[in-house]
Amino acid sequence: MPKIKLPRANPSLDMTPMVDLAFLLVTFFMLTASVRMSEPVIVDTPGSHSEKLLPENVIMLTVDKKGKPFFNISNVEVRIKTLEQMGAQYQMTFTEKEKKAFGKMSSFGVPMKDLKKYIALSEKEKEAYNSPGVPLDSLDNQLSYWIRYGHVQERTLAKQAQAKAKSLGHQFKDTPLRFAIKADGQANFLNVKDVIKVLTDNDIYVFNLITNLEKGDEIN
Repeated sequence: MPKIKLPRANPSLDMTPMVDLAFLLVTFFMLTASVRMSEPVIVDTPGSHSEKLLPENVIMLTVDKKGKPFFNISNVEVRIKTLEQMGAQYQMTFTEKEKKAFGKMSSFGVPMKDLKKYIALSEKEKEAYNSPGVPLDSLDNQLSYWIRYGHVQERTLAKQAQAKAKSLGHQFKDTPLRFAIKADGQANFLNVKDVIKVLTDNDIYVFNLITNLEKGDEIN
């Protein structure tokens, strides 16, 4: 009896849904991703075994290996308001374009007299710029002003947001402002001590020290 050959079916896979999903994911990440500005200084922080994460709402003070201090505020709106108050302190006026550019910046380490010029630089020019650090000497302690005004502006904006949320019947979650010092492992301790003194002079006695997480031996 001759064998009956059954027709073979060639299975096919419709890739259209997968392609659509891939494009949806790409579109999502493009719309939600934010551009991270480059840091003007790279520091090699010392290691530790602490697993605490960096706070979201933070004023960051960075000290490079040469001991030069840099300043940063994570909240963009607070950064701009602080810039306006610093401008009033030093009788400087910033344009809306300069304020917007400053709000997008990362940390910086220049005195007020050079800030306008620094804001106007491109990202590559900022990376190559030899920042002298924010002054903190007794004659002109600009770092102290940045910290003080940043603290005041953050609390003012937080109270305004709380009052607005209350008027609308919404629940307001206040993220407290934290202070952090990120120092290079080769920085002189006296330079770091000077930065700590600026904090304590502003009645700030609680702050984080940023380190690299190291894997240590298990402690029983």
